[in-house]
Amino acid sequence: MELLQHDTPSFPVRTVAPVQDERAARRSLRMQIAKLERELAEAFVTAYPLGGLDAEPARGSAAPRLLDLGELEWVRDDLAARVRSARATITERADRQAANRVALERMLLDPGRYRFMRISNRDIGEPGCGVWQVRPRLGLVGMLMGWWQVKLSSGCPLATGRGAAAAH
Repeated sequence: MELLQHDTPSFPVRTVAPVQDERAARRSLRMQIAKLERELAEAFVTAYPLGGLDAEPARGSAAPRLLDLGELEWVRDDLAARVRSARATITERADRQAANRVALERMLLDPGRYRFMRISNRDIGEPGCGVWQVRPRLGLVGMLMGWWQVKLSSGCPLATGRGAAAAH
């Protein structure tokens, strides 16, 4: 009992992780961040022709500095969330375009069932300003007779310059 009551000399306890472990952790986090940045860039390139992704500005500081491990983990987690969000957006858009392509095929097969329906090229993932529209043949007479057809518009409207707007 007396041995326990004696004050034992206190030895300094090392509270900081060894430098080598911190270097390995930093290296691992930097590799994970680089991989996530590549995946986010690939997702942006995949989504770009079809409208792109909602761009979130990078959060930076006023001056360059070395991030500690907690901040590196935060950057990694933020990038992982952005990659998940981008993939979900791309998947949702692809599903919507596939459904619109199926609707267009059905419109072409039976225009009478899809009266006045419109599907743009952008809705099916195609470039350009064209719009597929079910319209009656021969106007009112065709509508009364049940003569329906699918028409593709000629494309984008003509651009007007400043001269045309100033003349009016």
